[in-house]
Amino acid sequence: MAPLRRAEPSPVSVAPAAPPTVSVTPAAAELIRSLRGQHGPLMFHQSGGCCDGSAPMCYPAGEFRTGSSDVLLAALEIEGVAEPVEFWMSAAQWELWKHTRLTIDVVPGRGSGFSLEAPEGLRFLTRSHLAT
Repeated sequence: MAPLRRAEPSPVSVAPAAPPTVSVTPAAAELIRSLRGQHGPLMFHQSGGCCDGSAPMCYPAGEFRTGSSDVLLAALEIEGVAEPVEFWMSAAQWELWKHTRLTIDVVPGRGSGFSLEAPEGLRFLTRSHLAT
């Protein structure tokens, strides 16, 4: 696994042979493209808090202020999106999940009012799988 960085805006590089730390399902990619069209460049942050805080939150890029307690896990390349979509997680949460691969998916339902997909009747969801 590539070393992770804290609170830096440039992408993390992953060794070509390593599976990505974060990936997206086709349904999530479609929603990301739609949200990008409506809101411009995007970012994700997952805090690991309770309730909706444990779901990945989608914001306009730079709207959620990251700091030294956050880790940039990936710069997601989404077909049809001009720029990478950064995926951040709180360092405390990543410490618990660092042995997993994460997949961002989307499911019906209403998530947090702060995440951009809330008005769409959908919510992003993180699925984790043990890294092998």
